[in-house]
Amino acid sequence: MRAIIYTETGGPEVLRLVERPVPEPGPGEVRVRVVLSAVNPSDWKFRADDSGPTFPEVVPNQDGSGVVDAVGAGVDDLRPGDRVWIWEAAWQRPDGTAQEFVVLPARQAVRLPAEASFEVGAALGVPALTAHRCLTVLDSTVLDSTVGESGAGRLAPGALAGRTVLVAGGAGAVGNAAIQLAGWAGATVVTTVSGPEKAALAASAGAHHVVNYREGDAAAEIRRVAPGGVDLVVEVAPVVNLDLDLAVLAPAGTVAVYAVDGGPPEVLLPLGPVAAGNLRYQGVLVYTVPEAAKLAAVEDVSAAVAAGALRVGEEAGLPIVRFPLERAADAHAAVEAGAVGKVVVEVGA
Repeated sequence: MRAIIYTETGGPEVLRLVERPVPEPGPGEVRVRVVLSAVNPSDWKFRADDSGPTFPEVVPNQDGSGVVDAVGAGVDDLRPGDRVWIWEAAWQRPDGTAQEFVVLPARQAVRLPAEASFEVGAALGVPALTAHRCLTVLDSTVLDSTVGESGAGRLAPGALAGRTVLVAGGAGAVGNAAIQLAGWAGATVVTTVSGPEKAALAASAGAHHVVNYREGDAAAEIRRVAPGGVDLVVEVAPVVNLDLDLAVLAPAGTVAVYAVDGGPPEVLLPLGPVAAGNLRYQGVLVYTVPEAAKLAAVEDVSAAVAAGALRVGEEAGLPIVRFPLERAADAHAAVEAGAVGKVVVEVGA
């Protein structure tokens, strides 16, 4: 089978197309014939990590979609022929989705409804699970004295009714998923963008209010549509947006930080406004989300897909940018350069 690998870290040029044997699933595993492999920012960051690859040979890309081809012993809920979406294929494993067949634990291949395209399936994983975590941190901090945080906030129609959510960067993949999931759950969704093209994408995703932060007073515009402030900010650029977030948060509001785009990797919080407002900053890294919350997110995202609430394409605010498998390096370079839309690698039919 054809596969993309790297044996040393660095730029996109370290990715090579090779032939590998087709793997066999072990107990509790499934083999998936990959149709689409998605590229996320974390995929190129792992590939470029100065500390070197974790394994002697790595197939990149966490997410994808395809068809179950074989199942190992003990797998009862999936069978050959099932269409699935894949999450975290390459997290602490050497085998991601940039190959014609991937073997992984059965729970990481989730049945895809017949009406959902492979493009939808490939666009889930990291972006949708990240968005879910960001949207549920308000209700997920049930503390257990022995293991720390153990609660799992849930999303469903009505779960965010009466809440106002601000999504920073609504034209990005996580921003798009956050807009769609928050709207499905009943929130009023406000988003910020940098220009008219991205504003059109955010509106297509379903944002109720779109604010161009490069025009006029963004904080005043957000306060106009949310006079009492926003309950939650899904934040991609906490340093750049610090003043804006503090200006628009409602009392006891939360900023869920899932990336640090722009500025240094440290945020200097003014304790006066933070303490006075009983505000909370919550870090989100999808790979290390508590187990209960991760499994809840997979279930809720699947329910949203089944309800038709997660869409892709220009009409849904998330254009699909395609590359053939042999151009996987170009796909990585496109994401690293900030491509608008969802970048996917076409692996099979």
